[in-house]
Amino acid sequence: MTDNPLKGKAKDINLVTRPRKRDRKRPDVIADALKDYIAQKRLRPGDRLPQEAELIALLGASKGTVREALKSMETQGLIATRTGPGGGAFIDTVSEGRAVELLGNYFFFKNLSIRDIYELRILLEPEMAAACIGRMSEADFLRLEEVMTYYASQPRTIEDAHRQRIKELEFHLVLVDLCPNPLLAFVCRFMIDLLMNLTVCKKIYDQPNTELRETGRNYQFRLIEALRNADGETARAVTYQHMCAAQRLMEEQEAEVENRFLRAGNIDLPRDVPPSAELQALSSIVTKH
Repeated sequence: MTDNPLKGKAKDINLVTRPRKRDRKRPDVIADALKDYIAQKRLRPGDRLPQEAELIALLGASKGTVREALKSMETQGLIATRTGPGGGAFIDTVSEGRAVELLGNYFFFKNLSIRDIYELRILLEPEMAAACIGRMSEADFLRLEEVMTYYASQPRTIEDAHRQRIKELEFHLVLVDLCPNPLLAFVCRFMIDLLMNLTVCKKIYDQPNTELRETGRNYQFRLIEALRNADGETARAVTYQHMCAAQRLMEEQEAEVENRFLRAGNIDLPRDVPPSAELQALSSIVTKH
């Protein structure tokens, strides 16, 4: 941790460089100023911001306003606060998992479709696969092959089917971990996370699909071979073909699943799957209101 970087430098904190709007709340303005300060001073995780009392004096703001600004930054994952001796507000990092979760919340009501996701996967994952060439050790190849063993044979139960489909996606997460472009890796990870958690995908994953499983394994074997041969063009082509085939098969199964639920009179739950106790409790509240 570093010493207070603002000691004796009141002018440094007055960094309201973003356009001021009359309807902006004072805590938001202060939070933006602190973000600009962090960026300009190139503070790193673990560095400490000025103490609350000093911020109040430097910014000419009330205690409540400063605390609200700091709380906003903490909620965003930019800082972490600690109490007690040596406590204060420290620069923190937003974990990838947290960022994916927040972005997922943004799309919660966007009614994303399988087509929406695969249109982007088709464009980006071929480049991600090619970017991994030259960065893979034998242990990485073994890791890919080990993941594939989970769906080497037909599933015996619904649980097996669901587990296999998740493992098929984990194959691509291995490549995400190896991708040198952090932005490309993050976007690809986010799309895979959507496929793992999208409601319609969960329904699809509970339905065994031999063609989807076998087609995916075939493309994955070909991709591993291209990666071993450091053949970027083939890696791109195989991944592109894989994504196109997966989109077609997933959309076909999406239509079957949704039609089945519509015929049952309930688009969310098939008749043979009872709602959870939690859902029943929530439903009773909605009914009362």
